[in-house]
This record gives sequence, C-alpha cells and structure tokens, in this order.
Amino acid sequence: MTALISRSELKDAIDAGQVVVIDALPADYYHQQHLPGAVNLVESDVARLAEVLVPEKSMPIVTYCSNASCSNSQAVAVLLTRLGYTSVRKYREGIQDWVEAGLPVETGVAA
Repeated sequence: MTALISRSELKDAIDAGQVVVIDALPADYYHQQHLPGAVNLVESDVARLAEVLVPEKSMPIVTYCSNASCSNSQAVAVLLTRLGYTSVRKYREGIQDWVEAGLPVETGVAA
C-alpha cells in the first residue's frame, strides 16, 4: 500500500514547492478544479508521460483523486512506484477534503 500524506502535510509541501502533485482524475475533472500546481496524469498515461512530467525519480510525488473511495490515485501511485519513483505518497481524502477545508484550487490547465 502506498504511504499516505495528510492535508496539512500536503499543503505545507505545496507551499514550500517541495512536491509534484498529480491529479489522477480524468481531464474534464482536472480542468474543473485541481490542487495548486497539480499536473494531470491518469492511469492509462503513466507509462507514456510519467518521465516527461517528473523526470527526477527521487522527487517527492503525491497522487490524489476525488475522495477516499476513489481508486485512481492508488492505481497511479502503484504504477509510478513500479517505474522506479522512490518517494510516492497518496492524499487519500482527495480534492473533496481539500475543498471542504476551504483551501484554494486552480482551474483549467496548469502552466
């Protein structure tokens, strides 16, 4: 099982610029709203795009999806680990928890 990260730990890591955040939801959901600075990477694209989006395999990565019942973030985390990424964690509670806590989100495509 992938190690978990709490909302407060993730917020601190995002604020410090010390993590690559991966939204594992389909693009339509990503465009509606995503965590600050998150990139969109779904399970079917991991093998093709992971090294483009995150070339450094030791970089801390956090995957998330909609909520604790969503399995997308776990699926992407497992594939990243299989590809040799060494610091992959999962924000199990997902964007639903983030939004309910009143934390900022972005819309559209990340720069």
